[in-house]
Amino acid sequence: MSTHILRRTLIACGAAMLAAGPAFADEASSYPNKPVTIVVGYPAGGSTDLVGRLVANEIEKHLGQTVVIENLGGAGGAIGAQKVVNAKPDGYTLLVGANNEIAIANQINQSIKYKITDFTPIGVVAAQPMVLVASAKAGVKNTAEFVAAVKANPAKFSYGSSGVGTALHLAGEMMKDQGKINMQHVPYRGVPALTNDVLGNNIEYGVFVLSSGLPLIKAGKVTAIGTTEAKRYAATPDIPALAETAEFKNVDINSWFAMMGPAGMPAPVVAKIKAALDKTMAAPEFRKKMEDAGVQVMDSNIDAGKYINGEIGKYKQIIDAAKIEL
Repeated sequence: MSTHILRRTLIACGAAMLAAGPAFADEASSYPNKPVTIVVGYPAGGSTDLVGRLVANEIEKHLGQTVVIENLGGAGGAIGAQKVVNAKPDGYTLLVGANNEIAIANQINQSIKYKITDFTPIGVVAAQPMVLVASAKAGVKNTAEFVAAVKANPAKFSYGSSGVGTALHLAGEMMKDQGKINMQHVPYRGVPALTNDVLGNNIEYGVFVLSSGLPLIKAGKVTAIGTTEAKRYAATPDIPALAETAEFKNVDINSWFAMMGPAGMPAPVVAKIKAALDKTMAAPEFRKKMEDAGVQVMDSNIDAGKYINGEIGKYKQIIDAAKIEL
């Protein structure tokens, strides 16, 4: 390309950017002037859907616009996440997603092409521990009995999760690695199938998010062995943390939920959404509904990008050690 042509091209590109700039700025300054869609990558009724709907119900008060939920299930949340990645980065299509589709799926499934850099992190909304439970078939009542039984019978017992590469699966593999125990992993197609087999005594152990496992524990249908965060969960003080024991002292993993947008969102739009999300997370009614569901609202001052990148590194260690892939 000649110098003359290159110069004309650069001038033309610059003119186009200048022409688009005011329109882009006007669009950002008037945000939001139409309904906002929050995509949830799961069918209605699950924990991510619950968080997404509670966020939508509250945040629309602070955005001054209708906020609607679009459930787009499939591929463990990845289909919904991909839609948001592909959306126009104008703030009208957002994701309320879990660590499964945001930070884990693309590490184990080569068919998932999006990366964390394809999102704009807005805020980490909430988190809850997972809980290891024992079925009646297992016949154990606490961590000491669990460890003794499993170590005495290597590879004899199994634990179930809601699927390969889910946070529940990674929690189970972290327990196995930290505790030097040998159990078989049985992946299920979602929590309902896992629940049926645990209650039916077809499998000895199961890993659940606390909000799914707690009703079973309270009803006496399963025995809680321990939760998976570093400290005992405030909402369930009677359930010990696995990390309270010597065998599992380094077990620290949870299930978290974050609001994300497509990469390239204008900073003023991100700031408006973040301000509305902060007010949502501070609202007493919102916090109570989340806590009643067994989910803890996070500190709104957490830097979502840094937090998620730290979690990605943690998951990579588990995935590599356990050789998890799809």
